[in-house]
Amino acid sequence: MKKIAVFASGNGSNFQVIAEQFPVEFVFSDHRDAYVLERADKLGVKSYAFELREFDSKAAYEQAIVDLLEEHQIDLVCLAGYMKIVGPTLLAAYEGRIINIHPAYLPEFPGAHGIEDAWQAGVSESGVTIHWVDSGVDTGKIIQQVRVPRLADDTIESFETRIHEAEYKLYPEVLNGLGVERKVDSK
Repeated sequence: MKKIAVFASGNGSNFQVIAEQFPVEFVFSDHRDAYVLERADKLGVKSYAFELREFDSKAAYEQAIVDLLEEHQIDLVCLAGYMKIVGPTLLAAYEGRIINIHPAYLPEFPGAHGIEDAWQAGVSESGVTIHWVDSGVDTGKIIQQVRVPRLADDTIESFETRIHEAEYKLYPEVLNGLGVERKVDSK
C-alpha cells in the first residue's frame, strides 16, 4: 500500500477531502498555527509543523522534511495548498514522488494567485490542474485537469467556490489513478 503525506500551509480543505477517503500517514504544515493542523487532529491524523525561519537555511529546513518523509517511508507527497516552492533538497530526495494541485488550468495562471489572476484576466473559464512537481513554479508534467466555466452571474467568491468543488473531486480521482488505495469504509 502506498503511504502518502499531505503538505498544506493554511485551511486544509483539500487535506480533509483526501484524509476522509485515503489513509494519510501525516500532514505537514509550514505554519504552526495553520487550521489544517486542527483538521488533522479532529481526523486522528498525525501532524507536524515547523517554519523556515526556525532553520539556518532552506536546505536545512527541507532536510528536516526529507528526514520526516524517510522516517515514515512515504511513497507520495501530496501538496494541497502548500505555499512554499519545493527547493533542490526536497526535490532531489523525492522527485517523481511529489504532486501538486493548482487552482487554474495550467499553463494558464501559474503561481500563488491562480483564481484571482484568472478572474482579473476576465477569462470565460479556468480550472484545476494536478501535476508532478519539478524545479519550476507550476511547470511539472500535468497528470489531470478539469475546466471550470466562469458563469455570467459569478462573483469571484462563487467562481472560487466552484473551483474548490472541482479540486475536491479531482484530487481523489488522481490518487486513485496513481494506485493509492482508498480507506475500506470510503466510497
